[in-house]
Amino acid sequence: MDSFIIRKSGKLRGKVSISGAKNAMLPLMAASILAEGKSVFDNIPDLRDRRTMAQLLDMLGVKIEFSGSRLTADASRIESEEAPYSLVKQMRASIYVLAPLLARQGHARVSLPGGCAWGPRPIDQHLKGLTALGARIKIDHGYIEASAEKLRGTEIILSVPSVGATVNIMMAAVLAEGKTVIENAAREPEIVNLADALKQSGAVISGAGSSTIDIEGVREIKPIKAAVIPDRIEAGTFAAAAVITGGSLQIHDCRPDHLHAVIQKLKECGAHVEEGNRSLTVTGPSEKTAAVDVDTGYYPSFPTDMQAQIMAVLCLTDGSSTVVENIYADRFSHVPELNRLGAKIHVDGNIAVVKGVHRLEGAPVMATDIRASSALILAGLVADGETKILRIYHIDRGYERIEEKLRALGADIERVKEDH
Repeated sequence: MDSFIIRKSGKLRGKVSISGAKNAMLPLMAASILAEGKSVFDNIPDLRDRRTMAQLLDMLGVKIEFSGSRLTADASRIESEEAPYSLVKQMRASIYVLAPLLARQGHARVSLPGGCAWGPRPIDQHLKGLTALGARIKIDHGYIEASAEKLRGTEIILSVPSVGATVNIMMAAVLAEGKTVIENAAREPEIVNLADALKQSGAVISGAGSSTIDIEGVREIKPIKAAVIPDRIEAGTFAAAAVITGGSLQIHDCRPDHLHAVIQKLKECGAHVEEGNRSLTVTGPSEKTAAVDVDTGYYPSFPTDMQAQIMAVLCLTDGSSTVVENIYADRFSHVPELNRLGAKIHVDGNIAVVKGVHRLEGAPVMATDIRASSALILAGLVADGETKILRIYHIDRGYERIEEKLRALGADIERVKEDH
């Protein structure tokens, strides 16, 4: 099990390129099940989750080939309709194979999902949507059993704009008979990426990126050819690195239009941000970082996946900041670890109060999920002495070669192998 050793690094400077988005890649890979033949995806990042999804697709009969950042998925034959617990427990996004298996094969057996060890994230909206489309669903010994002779379009109103539920319902509706309308749909760029890919393959979809998505079912779609959009959370994390270290970074191959809420908060912290077409230049404040209040919300509000990183930035302000987590109320597993480094953060329910301190001090800390890991890296970059981050397999699920990218910017970070 690897660890990171990080030493206080000074101001980060230079250029960094952003990889493809994990949260866009995984739905696209699952969508390859919908079409007979070879789907081709570009800008695929080399992540632990990529390998897990590839292994799962292979078990289902989809033949996977990698060539650099290109992935070919040949779904000419589906040989199994079961996604086992051994893989699904590693990654919640495994649930994305449920709808395409059901739509193409008429049956799916998928283990209830696992993934990051924080908070209940129910899949009731996924199941509600598939049931509305005509699926028969039961839970048996920890597995979702779904079957349908024919899915039929209908109106589905989500109680919350869940990305996962929107993805699964959209993939099922593509091959359903008639029209499906998803109300209160998720609006994230990853939804638009999937919808565009499906449309290029013959699906009839409109409204992706808004709260209402219309889908006219078709008999079949062609194999998918699509590129994964840049990872907005990775871009936001590097922007936060520029701010917390007081450095200046040119962030390339990103989409500033996907980051408006994050950019706004970093500017309120005192950062200077220049937006290009597919680039950002972020320069940290010349004086002390300003305290700001942050409320997470569904896109286009401030993303919950940037909550831990912005909290790390706020640890070194002159004032007091309030962070309200409105999506996953108990997504604060990074707080005790940041406090081990000398931060002063108090949590009450879904609210964290961050009292700025003058310095952080290195210590051994433990990563508990992907974004908590990146927050601890950010804090380690400015903490006096040495910070050791354990269980970094979490960050390998969502960030491609993060230590290499940081070292190229001047960070003192190394990956070490543990003996046990």
